[in-house]
Amino acid sequence: MIIFVIKDPRMRKLQILFFLGIFSYEMEAQTVVAVLDNSSFERIISDPVNPTPTGWFGCQMGSTADALPGVWNVNKKASEGKSYVGILTREDGTWESIGQELSEPLQKDACFTLTLDLARSEKYMTYNQPIKLRIWGGKDKCSKKQLLAESKEIQSTRWQAYSFAFFAKTEINYIILEAFNSERRPKKGNILIDNIRSIKRCVRASL
Repeated sequence: MIIFVIKDPRMRKLQILFFLGIFSYEMEAQTVVAVLDNSSFERIISDPVNPTPTGWFGCQMGSTADALPGVWNVNKKASEGKSYVGILTREDGTWESIGQELSEPLQKDACFTLTLDLARSEKYMTYNQPIKLRIWGGKDKCSKKQLLAESKEIQSTRWQAYSFAFFAKTEINYIILEAFNSERRPKKGNILIDNIRSIKRCVRASL
């Protein structure tokens, strides 16, 4: 099952149709608009202490995008392939984020969907608490021009697919995946990411 998340208020009608079971969400019928390189994090830069996925860059000071499993006491199996990525929030209020340039820009005033798998690691050194994922879009590297999506707090240690629908308010060339703590008090949390699907145009709602 895919958990469908809609943030933009302009898409509330779409959300209502979906929950009523009369929104035809046909993934294969959607048009692929952009793809991400190394979207399942299978290609990694080998390092015994801090292996990192190729094709992704850090967008926050201290962001290293841990390629997992096998380090930091994380031994969970990937949802797809053999590896995935983990990002953190820290007790000092800082956080990690990673980004990438899209293969093709997302056009302004169009609706898109992005699906990926999320989970929490029960053990990640001492960074074990649940946090959220924020997805940002921008025109330049690491720019956060528009908040495209925000997940719920990921409590489960089992992989779950989440599909986010959003409108691009401006042309988007880059995407950022950001670890986010919505609480006032800083906490040491983690979120695991795997199997990012191609970005697609929204399907039409039909009765």
